[in-house]
Amino acid sequence: MKPSRYEEAGVSIDAQDRAIAQIKSHVNSTQTDRVLSDIGSFGGLLDIRFPEMQYPVLVSSADGVGTKLKIAFDADRHDTVGQCLVNHCIDDILVQGARPLFFMDYVATGKLRPDVVADVVAGMAVACRESGLAILGGEMAEMPGFYNAGEYDVAGFIVGVVDKAKLLGADRVRKGQKLIGLASTGLHTNGYSLARKIIFEECGLKLDDLVPGTEARVDDALLAVHRSYFKALEPHLEVDRIQAMAHITGGGFLDNLPRVLPADLDASIDTGAYEVPPLFRFLVERGGVEREEAYRVFNMGIGMILVVDEAQQEALMADLEQAGMAPCALGDIVAGEGKVQLR
Repeated sequence: MKPSRYEEAGVSIDAQDRAIAQIKSHVNSTQTDRVLSDIGSFGGLLDIRFPEMQYPVLVSSADGVGTKLKIAFDADRHDTVGQCLVNHCIDDILVQGARPLFFMDYVATGKLRPDVVADVVAGMAVACRESGLAILGGEMAEMPGFYNAGEYDVAGFIVGVVDKAKLLGADRVRKGQKLIGLASTGLHTNGYSLARKIIFEECGLKLDDLVPGTEARVDDALLAVHRSYFKALEPHLEVDRIQAMAHITGGGFLDNLPRVLPADLDASIDTGAYEVPPLFRFLVERGGVEREEAYRVFNMGIGMILVVDEAQQEALMADLEQAGMAPCALGDIVAGEGKVQLR
């Protein structure tokens, strides 16, 4: 059969149809009671009645996974970046106290490979099911000549809800409150451009080599799934045990914590309060990364920082230890200028 002119130009509608058929079961597996539409509709429909809330506020965010995708391309492993994308978006709205409702994705590539798209969406579905949110829709764009062969980009869009009285943020932060750090599962989705330069260009390591000082292969360490903190923290949000949170993404400690600080208070961080994981120690030492830059580029083993009243700290840390979050007493809120002090 003669190919269509569109296929000659590099776009295959048949490939899109095959991809949709492959991802349909993954998307359907995330359906919740609120979803009122099926895959293939022009727009996703969601029931937004919240009778249990006095003043429901929608919280939204959009993000990607950055150059972590380069590792996925080289390793030809695509399911973990889908999970990373969803979990990153969940954590971004979680810091304001929101529970996730629905997620939408955008996947763009030069030449559509239905099996790769299916792997990416399968990963998204895993993360969505774990946190009880629905994939409500998405977009696949085949853009010949725009992306290199075998490459794609992916972005995620999330909407959650929180009762206005339970919104978290800088207005609830007070001098004397405590900081609790929760362990990351690796680089999460930030710092990959520098990490790749150190690991591959400067150290000459390959994907199947071990990361020095660890028993983990380079590909496994770099493709580790970005952790979602929602399930561990949701019970504590319901009873107001947390006053503010910072998701430690691009900008590390130094740029993210100030986003939840009043102008007259600082976050005083004890960098010796926990053991920095070997992956980060290797990157800092072998890459010659100065301390200030390390805590601005990488999460340094801490993916989420909580601000809590001192009276809540001990019990909250015990509960989070039980939940496998490896919490640490990271520091204090002190008088200052809305900055982070590393000590």
